[in-house]
Amino acid sequence: MRAEQFKGAKKLLVPELLMLPGGPKRGQAVLVDGRKFRAVGPAKELMAAHPGLRPVRLDGHLLMPGFVDAHHHLTQSFGKAQSFGQPSEIFKTIWEPLEHALDKDSAYVSAKLAALEALRGGFTTVADAGTRAPVDVAAIARATEEAGIRCVLSKVVSDGKGGPEHLDRWDAHPLVHPSLAIPVPEDATAEVIKRTADLCREADAVFQIHVNEHLASVERSLKSVGRRPVEYLRHIGALGPQTLGSHATLLTPGEMRMLADSGAAISYNPVASAWKGNAVAHATMLAAMDVRFGTGTDGTRGDGFRLVDAAETAQRLAYGIASGDSSCGAGRMWLEHATSLSADALGLSAVTGEIAAGKAADFLVVDLDVPELTPSYDLEWELVRLAGRDQITAVVVDGKLRLWEGWPPDWDGRALVARAAKMGPEVVRRANLQRVEPR
Repeated sequence: MRAEQFKGAKKLLVPELLMLPGGPKRGQAVLVDGRKFRAVGPAKELMAAHPGLRPVRLDGHLLMPGFVDAHHHLTQSFGKAQSFGQPSEIFKTIWEPLEHALDKDSAYVSAKLAALEALRGGFTTVADAGTRAPVDVAAIARATEEAGIRCVLSKVVSDGKGGPEHLDRWDAHPLVHPSLAIPVPEDATAEVIKRTADLCREADAVFQIHVNEHLASVERSLKSVGRRPVEYLRHIGALGPQTLGSHATLLTPGEMRMLADSGAAISYNPVASAWKGNAVAHATMLAAMDVRFGTGTDGTRGDGFRLVDAAETAQRLAYGIASGDSSCGAGRMWLEHATSLSADALGLSAVTGEIAAGKAADFLVVDLDVPELTPSYDLEWELVRLAGRDQITAVVVDGKLRLWEGWPPDWDGRALVARAAKMGPEVVRRANLQRVEPR
């Protein structure tokens, strides 16, 4: 297998295994024509229907949907290692000062570095939750577009300004999908939150807002408006299918019911819970209640396989052991919530998240001939618990090869890493972060 085999607008790919909505199957093939999957079906039938195409045989490899990161902060990549050992609400002491220290150039480099890491981890889509950097978000759009990753790009509109213009600016862009964000409910008035949610509903865009993440935020909401965050969003009419609530680790049964009834989605961010959260979202309960949710990194680490492992592990430790649940959703559930159901949470279910005709050709080619997956009995479980990003041979987004054996084939990823290594510490120095030094 060579990188050159993935070039050209029209490709007939024949993997050892193809990950379909019903699970992995042998003897299947996909026809990629331009930016989309044009046909998916039995390899013999597709090869007979397209005799002029030489099949690209991916022996020993799985072709699967790319991971979809439902919650990221692309302009925080210079500060990831500054968050270790910090109290839960580090956005006040770490993230806000860090982002305020960015300029156009450093915001661009930070976002492109985060996009490269995400691609290396098997993500073909990332949802940026909105930056507080004093820059035009076009810098982030340029970074993700150059890296070649699909991006749900938010603009923070806590002041009630610029929402319609942002939604129009990126409408119909092939890789950038506009979104509006208010970081937390207390950042804006009820009128602004409601209007922002309405704008997103009318534009078929996602309204992103952090909810019920920390005990302090829940208590602030109770003291200021007399309601918990999710309850407050419902009360003001801002909770609906367009709403993506980030984290939601501290939900009452009543709030879970509100989410289910409204059609709102959340991002389950298990690594963030482990690093600095107050709790772990009860994802298996949300699934049982038909609450839409995807999985997100929160910018912690851009590794899709480690994310699904963390999603299942956190759920098992927080809830499964106590209830004697030996399955905790099983492998397929976590893969679906990291791919197709994450895409659904971002309003992109018609665009990406699964291998199907008409969907964008966003996919991974994963090496199966490794000790970790030998012998193989249940590939979905094995991908969740045993697979690693070093097995990702190729990452394709929108029909174009974006990563080959860990590095971009058409731009200098190592030069970007070297540039970020010099720029990042200077940004951190300017930010004057208030860290609690762990003992």
